[in-house]
Amino acid sequence: MYIPKHFEEPRTEVMHDLIRGHPLATLITLSKSGLDANHIPLLLSTAPSPFGVLQGHVARSNSMWLDLAKDVEVLAVFHGPNAYITPSWYASKQENGKVVPTWNYAVVHAYGWLRVIDDTAWLRSQLEALTTHSESAFSEPWAVSDAPSEFIEKLIGSIVGIEINITKLSGKWKVSQNQPERNQDSIISGLRTCGNPEAISMAVLMEAEAKKAR
Repeated sequence: MYIPKHFEEPRTEVMHDLIRGHPLATLITLSKSGLDANHIPLLLSTAPSPFGVLQGHVARSNSMWLDLAKDVEVLAVFHGPNAYITPSWYASKQENGKVVPTWNYAVVHAYGWLRVIDDTAWLRSQLEALTTHSESAFSEPWAVSDAPSEFIEKLIGSIVGIEINITKLSGKWKVSQNQPERNQDSIISGLRTCGNPEAISMAVLMEAEAKKAR
C-alpha cells in the first residue's frame, strides 16, 4: 500500500481500534488458481504482542481454506470511515480556485500466516466471542445459547475456523492532513452538513487528527 508520510498511522492501538470498530475484512489469499478474496468478519485478540491475532470462520464449502498456498502470507484489509470531499468545501477555493475533488478514508492492512482450525469447541468459543462483540450495542443482545443446541451444532459442523497471526500492520489515515488548517476546518464543516453517518464519522476522524497535529 502506498502511504505518503503525512498519511501514515503507525500506532498499533489506533489500528486495533479501527479493526474492532470495522471487523468485516476483505481477506486476500493465494490459491493454485491465483488470488482469492473473501469478505469475513474477523475478531481481534491483542495477544500475542505486538500485533495480535485475528480469528473467524468460513463455510466448509468455501474452497479458500482447502486451496491455500502454505508458504505465502495472507492479507486482511479493514476499511474505516470514508467520504467524498468536494472542492466546494475548501476555504481556499474562493482565493485561487486551485482545488480538486478527493476521497478521504482510513484503512488498515493486516498481514500474517493463516491456519485452519477444525475443532468444535474452538468454533463454538469463536462464535460466542464474535456474537458478544457484535451484539454489544443492542439493549437486548442475542446470544448463541438462545438458539436450540442441535441447531447450533449442525451449523458448527458446516464451518471451519481460521486464525491469522499478525506479522505486520499498516495504517493509512488519508484525512486532509496535507491541507492548511482553514481547509481542514471547512471540510469538517461540510462533512457535518451532509448528515449521513459515514460523513459524520469522517468529520470526527478529521477532528481527532487535526487536534493531534495542532
